[in-house]
Amino acid sequence: MKLYQNVLELIGSTPMVRSQRLDTGSCELFLKLESANPGGSIKDRIGLAMIEAAERAGKLASGATLVEGTAGNTGLGLALVAQQKGYRLILVVPDKMSREKIFNLKAMGAEVILTRSDVAKGHPEYYQDMAERIARETPGAYFINQFGNPDNPQAHVDSTGPEIFEQLDGKVDAIVVGCGSSGTMTGLSRYFAEVSPHTEIILADPVGSILAQYINEGVLSTKSGSWMVEGIGEDFLPSISDFSSVRKAYAISDRESFLAARELLAAEGILGGSSTGTLLAAALKYCREQTEPKRVVTLVCDTGNKYLSKMYNDYWMLDNGFIDREQHGDLRDLLMRPFARRDTVVIGPGELLMTAYNRMKLYDVSQLPVMDGNQIVGILDESDVLMHVHADERRFRDTVEIAMVRHIDKLDVRSPIEALLPVFDKGHVAIVVDGEHFLGLITRIDLLNYLRRKVN
Repeated sequence: MKLYQNVLELIGSTPMVRSQRLDTGSCELFLKLESANPGGSIKDRIGLAMIEAAERAGKLASGATLVEGTAGNTGLGLALVAQQKGYRLILVVPDKMSREKIFNLKAMGAEVILTRSDVAKGHPEYYQDMAERIARETPGAYFINQFGNPDNPQAHVDSTGPEIFEQLDGKVDAIVVGCGSSGTMTGLSRYFAEVSPHTEIILADPVGSILAQYINEGVLSTKSGSWMVEGIGEDFLPSISDFSSVRKAYAISDRESFLAARELLAAEGILGGSSTGTLLAAALKYCREQTEPKRVVTLVCDTGNKYLSKMYNDYWMLDNGFIDREQHGDLRDLLMRPFARRDTVVIGPGELLMTAYNRMKLYDVSQLPVMDGNQIVGILDESDVLMHVHADERRFRDTVEIAMVRHIDKLDVRSPIEALLPVFDKGHVAIVVDGEHFLGLITRIDLLNYLRRKVN
């Protein structure tokens, strides 16, 4: 086995896997695992290519400052390379990026500036425009500019395309890609136009992006929507983009994307990210539409480890309406964590306040029902703990029953939704019961999520 001298040598040469358990119709579907790159995504390739091209061109002095705007994994690829080469890196990222990515970036030494994700290009707080401005105002800084940097698509002409061609012995009928900066799509289009002109390039695009309509109808809309999938979809055409080889585009909703990624994990054991779900959903639609066998490739763009708090979190999926649950027509429809399913985080009256505090922190909740068996006997929230221990931290060793609130107002499950408002107005959470049976808690955010889901 080869001995590598540094982590950058691990970029590229990613494996290809044939799908065995997904419904691909008459086609074979192959998955190129870009998640196997050391930074966990296909963007490692362009991070290395763009920085090393700038070095060869003499644009980077020792210890230079690099600046980029990124809505996905390009920042992680750049952070990996910048860390290894000793460059300072400033990244401007929209506030829809997953927490795991932000933690990862900061752990690698990148300086992260969060900005709005609800504004379009031309707005001063749009992440790309802000990054360009910071680079302009920072002495000696170099703006990577993935959306206008020709070394972005060239990375895929030089590496990704040849790898796919070789791994499938030159027999590739279609490739399903996404488009963020457009580097992958443009690079693969150019490579396969030379070596395999019959290979179709198919675009997977989030609903809300302008690109699917542009490909299918030739209409370039000036109005985009919003989407939760990270890293792909656009509200403009990047200057490096070349759509001339793209034959068809599929508009894929957030719900389809997230459920497809979860299906990929359940069926094939492959943990992919949100954009992987978009590509997979489009690839499966393409495959099932074919009337003759074809060899189809799509990309596992990045690892799903970066999305565990979002699309792989059942509660997040439920809160956002991406997983359906049985409806009852009463307050049970607002209970995201029913006690009967053991989803409610609870504490016992004889447990320590230190245990309660740790449980609140671990599960990111601010109150705990106090349960004696299946009976609710009180409630404990952060303020109860604080008032009990603020004068003497040793009181963390006291039991919950000393600090909990015993007098609790319960709300019958058949009460109207309007009955929640007086409870919230008093600063309480709603304790929902059916007779003597505790069903769960409803918080303000549970009600907000419920009302927002009704809009969809």
